[in-house]
Amino acid sequence: MLASSLRRGLIVALLCLPLAGPTQAARSEFDVRTEGLERAQAAMVGVISEAVEDAGSIDTLGPVRVGSGVVIGDDGLVLTIGYLILEAERVDLIVDGERRVPARVVAYDQATGFGLLQALTPLKLTPVPIGRSAGVSPDEPLMVASGMPDGGLSLARLVSQRAFSGYWEYHIDSALFTVPPRSDHSGAGLFNLDGELLGIGSLVVGDALGPGAGRLPGNMFVPVDLLKPVIAEMRARGASRGSSRAWLGLNCEERGGEIRVLRVTQDGPADLAGVRPGDRILRIDDAEVSALESLWKTLWRNGAERDVLLTIRRDGEVQTITVHATDRMKTLRRPQGI
Repeated sequence: MLASSLRRGLIVALLCLPLAGPTQAARSEFDVRTEGLERAQAAMVGVISEAVEDAGSIDTLGPVRVGSGVVIGDDGLVLTIGYLILEAERVDLIVDGERRVPARVVAYDQATGFGLLQALTPLKLTPVPIGRSAGVSPDEPLMVASGMPDGGLSLARLVSQRAFSGYWEYHIDSALFTVPPRSDHSGAGLFNLDGELLGIGSLVVGDALGPGAGRLPGNMFVPVDLLKPVIAEMRARGASRGSSRAWLGLNCEERGGEIRVLRVTQDGPADLAGVRPGDRILRIDDAEVSALESLWKTLWRNGAERDVLLTIRRDGEVQTITVHATDRMKTLRRPQGI
């Protein structure tokens, strides 16, 4: 049960902090926080998805993806990390560690990284309130909650809040980085002591403090502040308008002021144009680039479907390759008949 001795013991340990005011007021705040964190844990569900047979994402994410989601709507709306449900044929929610509830994909949002699911039968779970991720202090104790059977609650600490550029053509300006790391981070919820949702788990990282600050393993969470302006659009259109943007099919790394191609998606725009793993990207269109942030932002600034000029160095020689970028959202596989 939710109020097991282990979970309640963790919540009580976390909440045994100095509280201002008279004893009765402190006790009231303690009770409110306990209820909030218990509600947060109760709103966590497991997410198991199976990709459509010909999904291009199978190569990197596998045919079956397992993680968590958070109930955020009275109607059974669940917020998760988008890659768990990318090109999904079937999605099940795991409630109370054992009950399977079928769900449909409402939205996959490439711009933020969020995914939305709709339970197809009543979940009977109370949704969590959405907090404000921009107001989190490094001194504020936080909680991470997973919806997997052996997951549960754990303490976390915010160590940085900064821009993040992913190797997979992804960038957000205000990611949350916490320690210690959790391996069951995919779709996990980050909460404050009032049980308000602050972020959705995405990655394990080795540099939670930031580039050049030394190695510190942690997790990256996508902040909920990114959800608020686009959730209505996601529910209505299946994605925000910002998700319709140029895509090359590249995985790149930034190292020592250089951008190196790690992988090209088979039959993607870059692959068809002849870009290869190991190429160094020097310029995109009219801009010199030495960081992933500038590479992706330059790629996205002039429309979704267009010719992109990549200046690369390969085997010591500089050459320019024309890549016909496409709208990533149009390339995604969907269940047959949808």
